[in-house]
Amino acid sequence: MSSSAATAIVRQDAPEQDKPDLALVRDPDPARTGRDPEFIRRNQGVLETFASYFSPDVRGLDRLPAEGPFLIVGNHSGGATPPDMPILMTEWWKQRGVDEPVYGLFHSVFMRIPGVGPAMAKAGGVEADPATAERVLRAGGSVMVFPGGDYDVFRPFTERHHVEFAGRTGFIKLALRTGVPIVPVVNCGAHNSVVILSRGEGLARWMPHLRLMRVKVMPIMLGLPWGVSFGLPTLPLPTRSLVDVAAPIDLVSRYGDVDPDDAEAVRAIYDDITGSMQQTMDSLASELAQD
Repeated sequence: MSSSAATAIVRQDAPEQDKPDLALVRDPDPARTGRDPEFIRRNQGVLETFASYFSPDVRGLDRLPAEGPFLIVGNHSGGATPPDMPILMTEWWKQRGVDEPVYGLFHSVFMRIPGVGPAMAKAGGVEADPATAERVLRAGGSVMVFPGGDYDVFRPFTERHHVEFAGRTGFIKLALRTGVPIVPVVNCGAHNSVVILSRGEGLARWMPHLRLMRVKVMPIMLGLPWGVSFGLPTLPLPTRSLVDVAAPIDLVSRYGDVDPDDAEAVRAIYDDITGSMQQTMDSLASELAQD
């Protein structure tokens, strides 16, 4: 397929088509991962306290239908202690309740830490891999993913208002395979809390243990208590976070019948969605600059 044809696909109007079977359930843990609403209720206040440090303003949850499943796609910000998921989920739980089955994808390193992994699973955390995400969506749960991963969350301070997914199109393929809508979420401001000089990709190449953990960066940061930090968390600076939750995007309605294995068409959808998210980021950054 040519690039022009791929671009045409993302602009055409297309009729609805039959989608893969998805369970529409109110079970708080349809994927049977150990998600526990009572655990969330008991610990919700702790996460709200953490999120409140970043003065969050979450907008757009009223754009969502009463029921999922959705594939929630966000930019990742804040360095080694990113607040974006706690900011969004604490507001989500307040407005929509903790019983709604929403799961977050986490790096396998965190899910395997004794004591930490089980707690994250009770809060809805699952290991980040395509098969797990697809299983959760097909069971009727919504999934939150940060496609940019470490590349995005450790972007330099000079790129703090950039949406950096590094060309990773897996989330598009996942939505196409399952037929679920994509909900873009843009957080602007959380990355003002950390001063990152470099991702340190060159340093990471000299550290084979990082490759074994699927980590490709060794960020160089400025902040307390270290002064200069090589990957160690720094105390976050006070900031204000603006979060925009967009209306769900039905890929078939917007882009037509696209084969998940059609790389050019998938890339065209990726460019369209990330381009729209960048426009939202620019608007939010302009609003922050006026504070």
